[in-house]
Amino acid sequence: MAIEKRKKNILLLRWCIVLSFLLMFASFCPLHLHAQQTFTNPLLPSGADPYSFYKDGYYYYTNTLGNRIGLWKTRHLADLKNAEYKTIYTPPAGTMYSKELWAPEIIFINNRWYAYYAADDGNNNNHRMYVLENKSPDPMKGEWKFKGKVADPSDKWAIDGDVFEYKGQWYMIWSGWEGDVNEQQNIYIAKLKNPWTIEGNRVCISKPTYDWETHGDLNDANNPPHVNVNEGPQALMNKDKLFIIFSASGCWTDFYALGVLTFEGKNDLLDASAWKKHAEPVFKQSKENGVYAPGHNSFFKSPDGTEDWILYHANDQPGQGCGKFRSPRAQKFSWSSDGFPVFGEPGKTGTEIAIPSEKKPLPAAPKGK
Repeated sequence: MAIEKRKKNILLLRWCIVLSFLLMFASFCPLHLHAQQTFTNPLLPSGADPYSFYKDGYYYYTNTLGNRIGLWKTRHLADLKNAEYKTIYTPPAGTMYSKELWAPEIIFINNRWYAYYAADDGNNNNHRMYVLENKSPDPMKGEWKFKGKVADPSDKWAIDGDVFEYKGQWYMIWSGWEGDVNEQQNIYIAKLKNPWTIEGNRVCISKPTYDWETHGDLNDANNPPHVNVNEGPQALMNKDKLFIIFSASGCWTDFYALGVLTFEGKNDLLDASAWKKHAEPVFKQSKENGVYAPGHNSFFKSPDGTEDWILYHANDQPGQGCGKFRSPRAQKFSWSSDGFPVFGEPGKTGTEIAIPSEKKPLPAAPKGK
């Protein structure tokens, strides 16, 4: 009996030693992002047109993959490399929406998930916008069903759709052609009757007119050819102020940059004269920081809602164009005294950045009697 008891004691001692080593290892090697205080850009090695949506403690992230729509789920976008991934939709071959799937956006509307994207049949002239629907509370589960094409009565070339709510009405904004020939890309807006149906005609609220919106030559900043591009519009609210941030110039150039439209009207977003364009780009290449062609952005809040962040793609080297080199990046931005967004310069690759704030604001002290 003494021998058996001794064996049990030795075995118990070994387990205690193993457990002690595990606890010590965990204390020196943080395994979760909660112990991580910084991150570096890029968030993924590659991925154009980044977009995220926050719901119930998770960020749902997507970017252009070309032949399918993929979705990442993570507690923290700063930890996107370790996020859960799932392909939520692969279009049937031979359809008008089976190729060149661009700029998907995942959003939760009226207790259902919707995924908006642009696609064609292999011919860019046929690019249009489409939408999927999922009734599951978790977009990584359930079934994503093809809902159809989203178009106004003109049914012209269209990409980069973004939807947003303003004073109880939902709208869609996108980049499109005025006619059936690729002369230039404008920004259009229309009301939504429901998440898959545009109500009424589109209204053009921006055309590329400034020099910084028309760069088409990769190297010549002083004499750009007439490649007129406004695309990738994203709605941005700051209290009672509404902005649309958009990308301008050819994405294949290093001069791809962000511009701003400000709504200066009262309630009618379809009044084209109520939109004022800022005369200069607000976010552009930084040769000093080694960031080129920053653009096609979206926005997100920190987990505690106290910080505003811009999510965008960019290249690390000049001349890398619109291809596989673009990678998603994130950085915090601020607001001017009059409520205008201040993005600063795109940050240098590899620079440590404090993770988005998780600190919950303290409750207000009870008022004295």
